[in-house]
Amino acid sequence: MKEYKEYGWENSEFTNAHAYLIRPIIDMLPVDGSPILDLGCGNGAIANFLIRKGYNVYGTDASIKGIEIANKINPGHFFVQDFTSDDLPVYLKSITFKTVISTEVIEHLYDPKKYVSFIKLILRSGGIIIISTPYHGYLKNLALSIFNKWDDHHTPLWEGGHIKFWSKKTLSSLLEQNGFKVIGFKGTGRIPFFWKSMILLAKKI
Repeated sequence: MKEYKEYGWENSEFTNAHAYLIRPIIDMLPVDGSPILDLGCGNGAIANFLIRKGYNVYGTDASIKGIEIANKINPGHFFVQDFTSDDLPVYLKSITFKTVISTEVIEHLYDPKKYVSFIKLILRSGGIIIISTPYHGYLKNLALSIFNKWDDHHTPLWEGGHIKFWSKKTLSSLLEQNGFKVIGFKGTGRIPFFWKSMILLAKKI
């Protein structure tokens, strides 16, 4: 965790990304009351929103500051988690998770395969992962080229910023190579095929 760069959370409010991710995520969530883990929950904005809606949600993140902010709203639901670890925090080990959500996390990770394998260990048999990341596809990539926006989009100047850039095909391949079956897809945040983010729904097999 020594390589982790604090995101810089200052409050518990939605970011711009949270605002356009929350509705399609809710549409994919089960409604059976089973525990949900928000892996990489940041400031807890999505998890705390879902708790207010009646969902049973816990969150983990590498950001100490983010977890402090999240726990001010729902104490005891949020824990510091090193994504390179093989274990959940002690309190969460006794909980069987049927659903994991993870929003705008995987693009920041050097070892996404280990991250997906970790999710697989957390989930019960038949459990689901709802995972979002910035969308990349032919038309959006073409537009970035035409309008000369690649330097802004792929900026190396953001400490702790994006280091992996995913398409539907590459993220699906990662999940399917590590024991999941992709069963749903949703683009969100902009008009079709120029989406800001994509959300994949996958089932542990």
